[in-house]
Amino acid sequence: MECPKTLGRHLLLELHDCPEHILKDTTFLESSLCQAAELMGATVVTSNFHTFSPYGVSGVVIIQESHLTIHSWPEHGYAAIDIFTCGQIDLPAGADYLMKQLKAGRSERQLFGRGPEVVSKVVG
Repeated sequence: MECPKTLGRHLLLELHDCPEHILKDTTFLESSLCQAAELMGATVVTSNFHTFSPYGVSGVVIIQESHLTIHSWPEHGYAAIDIFTCGQIDLPAGADYLMKQLKAGRSERQLFGRGPEVVSKVVG
């Protein structure tokens, strides 16, 4: 059996200038990531989120197609989100939704193919 060159897609989403109160709200962030997964056409399996003291949230939403994660730095108005999928889901729909929900003033997106034959740049 031949292995496909690309097994998945990995979207890195950098959100800047987000309101601090949003990036501290664990319940809101979990709900937003779960809703983003559903809007992309993914199937949510479970989620787990943790609030750090004095601030910051990390969380993961496991989807049947792989996962979404977030790490927030409220004191910097910044959130790093990654969405990995090995299925055919609508990545832009989820990214657009999260940018609006977190009220990002600016954002960057990077999309990478993942798999044994994907040529990627190693940094560091």
